[in-house]
Amino acid sequence: MIDNLYILLPEIFLTLSIFTVLMIGVFVKKSFNLVFNLSSLILIISILIIFNSSNSEEKIFLNSFMRDAFSNFFKILILIASLFVLNSSKNFISENKIDKFEYPIIILISILGMFFMLSSNDLILFYLGLELQSLALYILAAIDRDNLRSSESGIKYFVLSALSSGLLLYGCSLLYGFTGSTNFDLIANQLNKENTGAIFAMVFILVGLAFKISAVPFHMWTPDVYEGAPTSITSFFAVVPKVAGLALLIKFMLIPFAGILLEWQTIIIFISIASMLLGAVAAIVQKNIKRLLAYSSIGHIGYALAGVATGSISGYESSVVYISIYVIMNIGAFSCLYLMRKDGNYKENISDLSGISKKHPVLAVSFLIILFSLAGIPPLAGFFAKFYIFTSVIEQKMYALAIIGLLTTVISAFYYLKIIKTIYFDESAITFDDVKNKIAKATILISCGILITFFLYPSFLNNIVNSLFINS
Repeated sequence: MIDNLYILLPEIFLTLSIFTVLMIGVFVKKSFNLVFNLSSLILIISILIIFNSSNSEEKIFLNSFMRDAFSNFFKILILIASLFVLNSSKNFISENKIDKFEYPIIILISILGMFFMLSSNDLILFYLGLELQSLALYILAAIDRDNLRSSESGIKYFVLSALSSGLLLYGCSLLYGFTGSTNFDLIANQLNKENTGAIFAMVFILVGLAFKISAVPFHMWTPDVYEGAPTSITSFFAVVPKVAGLALLIKFMLIPFAGILLEWQTIIIFISIASMLLGAVAAIVQKNIKRLLAYSSIGHIGYALAGVATGSISGYESSVVYISIYVIMNIGAFSCLYLMRKDGNYKENISDLSGISKKHPVLAVSFLIILFSLAGIPPLAGFFAKFYIFTSVIEQKMYALAIIGLLTTVISAFYYLKIIKTIYFDESAITFDDVKNKIAKATILISCGILITFFLYPSFLNNIVNSLFINS
């Protein structure tokens, strides 16, 4: 067993690092900057460790922990996203007086929970990882204790997330009861259409996972938490847990629930359609950018779930490509918000963007590229993301799902274009301060660069994603 511990190297390194930076934070006065920089270094080293590890499938601890290409890919994606989210928001954190040394440590703890979730091949390990992630996110949502909205969003997230975790635990218990095992491989052998109790358990597990990725009808926390939490926290919520949640959903469909495709397919199709419709319609009336991005993220999760709903390998691949491009778009969108500061206060309303093309042309162009990509306008990366989803859906002859997806894309394009109209054609309202946030500017440049140039070599990401499912 000890000989195989190298499989756990990223998790061991991350755990020991968390303990180390926590001790530094406790014993060194005014240690935020030091802990923050060390946390960024830990993320970089973790990327290198995983990048240099083998992608071959290996299992330890009675097959409960699994390392493979699929989990490695998502771990790297989570680490890169966290690195950009964390560093682009540093100025914002300091200016809003939430520069507590615990901040980056809590993010590291949530990432550790995601790692265990992604590598889990057992219901117990999966649930432990999920709760480790959730406990960290509860604290993050309410970290700005002096802000009433932040405290409110933390309580809302805690109550609703605790409810979903309870339902998920109930589902896991039922699944164990009806199959006699907590191991994914053994559950897969026991699951069939005649096992009604296990199918009932599957519904509860899907409910819990749908909450984590804020899919309809378990989305109710998303707009309030996005709006109430500080922007730096919102950007993390919008990107990183979504990646882990969707990866886990695909994993459940690939291994334990592979034998009951028709049973869970109907549920996923309903959730996908509902998310796309609500995300498209509800965002139209929003006046707050963060709240609009919340409904936008619900819609985007709907598209990603459409790929999962196909139940095919090509569908899963298209979902992974979609979520990868979604990460790039959202990191860029939230980085733009860090440049919207006036008299020391960060602006969040769409009306604050009125006529900024005249005074802030670079910021205006960045918004234009990101919003066009979110809308799925060719030749930007967002277009390819949706193209792959719709292609995989049509291949499975799920024409109704494809038509609804296309209609919601047209509706969502309306509110993205409305923001662009505000930026370029409305009268100039305010002039933003010159924000000295080089990392946020670099992040915007990188994300916009990827979104624009993606069409030159779209197969690069496709080839990587295809390799994840070779053994499936």
